[in-house]
Amino acid sequence: MTFFDAHRAHFMSATRRLIKPLLDRVLVEKITPPTKSLGGVLLPESMTAGKLNEGMVVACGPGRRTMTGELVPLDVKDGDTVVLPEFGGTAINVGDKEMFVYREEELIGVVPK
Repeated sequence: MTFFDAHRAHFMSATRRLIKPLLDRVLVEKITPPTKSLGGVLLPESMTAGKLNEGMVVACGPGRRTMTGELVPLDVKDGDTVVLPEFGGTAINVGDKEMFVYREEELIGVVPK
């Protein structure tokens, strides 16, 4: 396990203790695009502009209920990278981070790993 994986696991468990979404809601932290390349070269703003449309799922609700009361589980899970709509979601502060709550139907898709 790398340092990044350990940090992410610790952050996700700490966040999960703070808030648990209800029903088909998903708590997402937007992914900030890098401002430097791996070699240390500063990237121009034109390469990073408008790239806040991806986020990491931090916590999920159990799913939605049908008219007959059956539970339909979510298609996303903790740790998934998802594509977000340009507008929407409810901004909340969790600790010192700004996160967003979406209904699963608002999410555009899941980025394959």
